[in-house]
Amino acid sequence: MELETIAKAIAIGLGAIGPGIGIGMIGAKAMEAIGRNPEASSKILVPMLIASAFAEAIAIYALVIAFSI
Repeated sequence: MELETIAKAIAIGLGAIGPGIGIGMIGAKAMEAIGRNPEASSKILVPMLIASAFAEAIAIYALVIAFSI
């Protein structure tokens, strides 16, 4: 039982590192692009949200794996 808990913690922990870094980079680059060209914010917002959703989906997959262990 204890090893199972450790496996779940490792699965969700490692599975959340990549998406966390990815979402941070997506947000940073989007803010940088909007800072350079504020008129393009409407063109930047939608792709930023879609990319963030894809990155967050990876974290959800890790959560599903952790629950299935």
